[in-house]
Amino acid sequence: MKSFAIKRLLMGAAVALATSGAFAQAVIVAPPPPPRAELLPAPRAGYVWDRGHWRWARGRYVWAPGHWQVVRVGYQWVPGHWAQRGPNWFWVQGHWA
Repeated sequence: MKSFAIKRLLMGAAVALATSGAFAQAVIVAPPPPPRAELLPAPRAGYVWDRGHWRWARGRYVWAPGHWQVVRVGYQWVPGHWAQRGPNWFWVQGHWA
């Protein structure tokens, strides 16, 4: 019985953190599905293609199609990706490095 109460307390704390402004990402236990095959568009001067990915919305994975990113001179685009930390999955936002 004590174990159940501790688990409920920990789950409540996790939910409180996940919904607070200080913790911007949801904690997701299910791994994302494999990426979908996308037809890559022809190269475009001044742009880099940001491939599609699965995003977490309303308790499930939803496909977000790829789109163009305007090139930032002197930087390289690092695509967003899912990272696993322990049993949980987190989305690492794409960024310029």
